Amino acid sequence: MKVKKYVAATMPEVMLQIRKDLGSDAVLLNSKEIKHGGFLGFFKKTKVEVVAALDPAPGPAKTYKQIDGIRNGERLSEISVHKKESGNEVLKEIKQLKKMIELQTSKEKYNYPPNYQVVFQYLLDQEVDLDIAGQIITAVMRKHEEMELELPIDTLVNEVRMELIERLSQLTYHGITDEMKVVHFVGPTGVGKTTTLAKIAADCKLNNKKKVAFITADTYRIAAIDQLKTYAQILEIPIEVAYNSEDYKNAVTKFAAYDLILVDTAGRNFRDEKYVNELMSSLSASVEITTFLVLSLTAKPNDLSEIVDQFQHLKLKELIFTKIDETRQYGSVLNIAAQKQLGVAYITNGQDVPDDLERVSPEAIANYIMSEHTHD
Repeated sequence: MKVKKYVAATMPEVMLQIRKDLGSDAVLLNSKEIKHGGFLGFFKKTKVEVVAALDPAPGPAKTYKQIDGIRNGERLSEISVHKKESGNEVLKEIKQLKKMIELQTSKEKYNYPPNYQVVFQYLLDQEVDLDIAGQIITAVMRKHEEMELELPIDTLVNEVRMELIERLSQLTYHGITDEMKVVHFVGPTGVGKTTTLAKIAADCKLNNKKKVAFITADTYRIAAIDQLKTYAQILEIPIEVAYNSEDYKNAVTKFAAYDLILVDTAGRNFRDEKYVNELMSSLSASVEITTFLVLSLTAKPNDLSEIVDQFQHLKLKELIFTKIDETRQYGSVLNIAAQKQLGVAYITNGQDVPDDLERVSPEAIANYIMSEHTHD
């Protein structure tokens, strides 16, 4: 059997190579996307790698006994299992190939001059959505379409940064304001809501001289209650634990004289519709509530989009992104803010309270996204 590996920019190009070399009887054994080329680890291009094979002299058709080593007396149901598993593998391979072809076809819509293509690929590496990245590069090109020479990379990077700022400037970046009284922090498990809440409380009390109180409704995790109680003790902030909606309303009434009441909600599975409905019910108090959705930048881009959709019923004010220090891809901030038309209140970049909390702006987000290119 003849087995060879092929690499090309797109799946159609790979298929042409295989047909030319091995003919139409070739079999695809494996396929995947790989990063190729680049400079000092940056600007690598995505290519398609396919392993194909051809048996020039195939033998007689093999029976299931020959293939699977079936002993005399084995049940037909066992043969069916082998057939089913083999079929599932083939189906999985076909789905992967289809997805790769669709991705390559989408990328082919954006055919830019070399320097523009470099920055476009950089945006994709930053996990900026494909269509958003295309819109940004196209917009920059149109602004300079009368120029005969292609923009140098440094100038182009700055132009892309300015385009990002322009797009992000259409959103809000308020964070906690004087008009807010009861503020809820919602989000899935493990995003750092409790620590974020403590950072914001410290900022409001120490820097803005606000009278702050805590309510925790995260009664599913004893550790979360203890953690917030520890922060409350250090910051000298009163705290109440709300086990039900009645406790919650009583706590809000108790803290009526305070400038700001920060509420830590339970971080459970965001895909659990029952949880979201329970959360909405617990928030239905007579006071006006402001709700911030806390998201981790270490989450997958598709998961972030699903999370926002799941919590959209809560009339979200703005987003808070955590764990920016644990990743080097910042495109999700732009994707979610632009696609969901939600502003960004804060970004957290570490565990220290209250230091690792950053108020953001369009300029700050644009700088994060373009920072790796600037450092290259």
